[in-house]
Amino acid sequence: MAYDVIVIGVGGMGSSTLYHLSKRGLRVLGLEQFNLGHDFGSSHGVTRIIRLAYAEGAAYVPLLRRAYELWRELEYAANERLLFITGGIDAGPRDGKLVQGSLASCKLNKLSYEVLTSEELRRRFPAFCFPKTLIAVHQPDAGFVLSERSIVAHVNAAQALGAEIHAREKVRKWELVRGHVVVHTNVDTYRAKKLVITAGPWASKLIEQLRRKRLADPERQVLIWTEPRRPELFRLGAFPVFYMEAMEQGQRARYYGLPIAGSPGFKFGKYHHLNQRVDPDRMDRECGPADEAVLRAGIRKYFPDADGPTLAMKTCMFSNSPDEHFVIDLHPSCPQVSIAAGFSGHGFKFASVVGEIMADLALEGRSSRFEDLSLFSISRPRIPFR
Repeated sequence: MAYDVIVIGVGGMGSSTLYHLSKRGLRVLGLEQFNLGHDFGSSHGVTRIIRLAYAEGAAYVPLLRRAYELWRELEYAANERLLFITGGIDAGPRDGKLVQGSLASCKLNKLSYEVLTSEELRRRFPAFCFPKTLIAVHQPDAGFVLSERSIVAHVNAAQALGAEIHAREKVRKWELVRGHVVVHTNVDTYRAKKLVITAGPWASKLIEQLRRKRLADPERQVLIWTEPRRPELFRLGAFPVFYMEAMEQGQRARYYGLPIAGSPGFKFGKYHHLNQRVDPDRMDRECGPADEAVLRAGIRKYFPDADGPTLAMKTCMFSNSPDEHFVIDLHPSCPQVSIAAGFSGHGFKFASVVGEIMADLALEGRSSRFEDLSLFSISRPRIPFR
């Protein structure tokens, strides 16, 4: 059967891509190897942080502004609230990468912000217990997106516009045949003018260049939800989303967390949890004592009032690039194929706008809104993140 565009992977990025392609009146097919809304990849866990003070680079902020607009548009289409504004904290040493990057982003993009000492932070948000060596940048526009509900909203909107979606259908391979893309699955074979690969941790199994350059290396990540000893300090409206860095035993440690919302408990994670590079088809998806010990150590040190009983733990995956920037580009030797991968643990907030960009790349070979996407080129130099 022939389509205008086939999308492989119907998670955060793929569901948005299907929606934006369908809005343009195209005949599209989405292929997902698991159930829709599964918890084997990178888009589950109820909530995802969104923030404008972006230490990762000034080039992200225009994308974020558009992402906020598109999340609101999706809310209207779904008749459901998906984006919650809580304010956000970026905390770390005054001269650290996170604080300096966050301040630079705020100043360059004329964002409102405050700089708080650890004592001022604790007075305003008593749940935080940071050492005096850390300061915090408070930016009021940050918050979170309901990740799983957003995927459902994008899928429903795409289907209402005529998109065809097949779940529980695994792609075996894709190839070019006489200028068209042919996709072979465990069920059937499909043909399209264009192909979009948004397969998350499985993208490297479908694109040799990603695998060879290690631009989307899967890494095991673990999240915990705890019952706070003082839940009133962590509830929606009392607690902002946060991202922090600190030196621990001579190593840079990065943590993140969100208020009680969408599911019981305070959500907390550590970036690059146990530094476990994995095969996504063979990853240990159980959470054990070693996983909890890593997360409990951070909670007890920085959020002691959250150190109550464990309510849930879940594994997910990051797909890391060496510089922690994304890959959003055409395939270097097959311009009929476009790729979104390597989101390095900070991509979901962009899903709404990435879908729009991927629709542009598939149809026009370039973004009509963002002229310079060179930061996300698959051919950029491999510069390790520091």
